[in-house]
Amino acid sequence: MCLTCGCGMPDTHTHEHVHEHGHSHEHGGHTHEHGHAFEHMHDDGQASRRLSLEQDILGENNRYAAANRAYWRALGVFALNLVSSPGSGKTSVLARTIEALCPELSMAVIEGDQQTANDAERIRAAGAPAVQINTGKGCHLDAHMVGHAAHDLPLADGGLLLIENVGNLVCPAAFDLGEAHKVVVLSVTEGEDKPVKYPDMFAAADVLLLNKIDLLPYVDFDVARALAYARQVNPGIRVFELSARSGEGLAAWFDWLRAGCAAALGDRGCHGP
Repeated sequence: MCLTCGCGMPDTHTHEHVHEHGHSHEHGGHTHEHGHAFEHMHDDGQASRRLSLEQDILGENNRYAAANRAYWRALGVFALNLVSSPGSGKTSVLARTIEALCPELSMAVIEGDQQTANDAERIRAAGAPAVQINTGKGCHLDAHMVGHAAHDLPLADGGLLLIENVGNLVCPAAFDLGEAHKVVVLSVTEGEDKPVKYPDMFAAADVLLLNKIDLLPYVDFDVARALAYARQVNPGIRVFELSARSGEGLAAWFDWLRAGCAAALGDRGCHGP
């Protein structure tokens, strides 16, 4: 849990949901107390109090996540939570995915950012309905926000729900949104040691997208070392090496998504392929 980012401050904030038709409205009065204590603890009493707070916050989040998961399973919806550092190319991957698969799959997107609706606008331009959640000072999405937003989206049986989390490799690791899989995106313009610097996120993810491989001739990035670090933290992580810009490697990612949607529709309780 984050000790210094400040998102542990109890905060009543407003989430602006921006829809595919351009209309926006605000849902106020939702109090999300994120359990990231920011003060330094110097005695057992304070440490115990912080631990109790974090357990309470995560417990409440997990109850919302369980409700989201049950709702999406009942619909046969395959839900994914995409996480990464800022600038990894998550939105570009989503846009390419939508352009390629929208003709055959029903798709919807929840976009999480601290401010602006820029990414939701990109997603709608690519062809999918989107809801934007602005978290203000918050550094991650939680299950309550996501469940509320999902009810504003057209989720069809056998469809694909893509949740783009706030760019952050720390806090989103702890928050289950009800997704079938966390998908972590790492670009070759970042350090190859990110998996061991941020082990909780890579341990929580089932899938790793190594993005921007078209830039490998121009950057100092050791793919083998990066993947070794990822598997050191999470031996079972599934890896797709791809480029949202050039399209290289996207076909395997698309096939995995198709299989996940088919499985979710087939038994209405599948975790995906």
